Amino acid sequence: MVKKEEIQLRDPFVFVDNETNKYYLFGSTDPNIWEEGIGFDVYISEDLEYWDGPFPVFRPSDTFYSKENFWAPEVHEHKGKYFMFATFLRKGSRIRGTGILCSNSLTGPFLPHSEGPVTPEDWHCLDGTLHVDGAGEPWIVFCHEWVQIADGELCAQRLSTNLKHTIGKPITLFKASEAPWTTAFKHRRFPNRNNYVTDGPYLFHSQSGELMMLWSSFIDHVYAQGIARSTTGQVLGPWVQEEEALLSNDGGHGMVFSTFEGQRMLTLHTPNKTPLERPIFIKLDEVNGQIVVRRD
Repeated sequence: MVKKEEIQLRDPFVFVDNETNKYYLFGSTDPNIWEEGIGFDVYISEDLEYWDGPFPVFRPSDTFYSKENFWAPEVHEHKGKYFMFATFLRKGSRIRGTGILCSNSLTGPFLPHSEGPVTPEDWHCLDGTLHVDGAGEPWIVFCHEWVQIADGELCAQRLSTNLKHTIGKPITLFKASEAPWTTAFKHRRFPNRNNYVTDGPYLFHSQSGELMMLWSSFIDHVYAQGIARSTTGQVLGPWVQEEEALLSNDGGHGMVFSTFEGQRMLTLHTPNKTPLERPIFIKLDEVNGQIVVRRD
């Protein structure tokens, strides 16, 4: 058993299992995310402080379509099974995208479900997340990377009911530069353009029922966490950005969950530097429709 401060993990994602009254913590668990990928692990806890693990939940076969950039696994229950959305760098094309794995158990093994990534084949994409709308239709929301378009985008695309492939064309929800709190940076890839990052989307509902999106970018090269809200309650928006970041202290790629006691929590990793990154858990409140960090 280890304390959360001992866990090196990026892009934390917590699955709250009401059947076992346990929390399952997934994330980018390779010691160096830029080297050849090992796979994904899970940690299991009853109190968010002490964790059993790591337990391997995914190890690629020799025929798997990726060997690198095993990033940001999320696990969602859908139609009685567990689906893992995760980023992989395709062999051959060297283009990142989100693929979908499946298991009958939260502890795996997770096996390939989609035939390669489901994000557009010629787009550099990452951090796909599942959203099921009010009509029960599944969507993938993902980042179109700044490394291809300079001003990173958040996009949505319909998924088939079996989550094996996408339907129709991707739709841009917003660009990173639309958020008042993000700042541009210069890079040799696009030296004459302002570059903005989109990272780690996660959709959830406020206590009043508003559809909200947690996502990450940078403020003066510091990792930050912001929120957008859909004015229609639908995944296609329009989306309106909060004026200020929720957090701007070198932490990001978060998600929101509720504890067994009903406390809404934000988990993210900080600092944004390997191998120092650790998952942290922050209490959230809702004040006059605004999501705020509890200051106690």
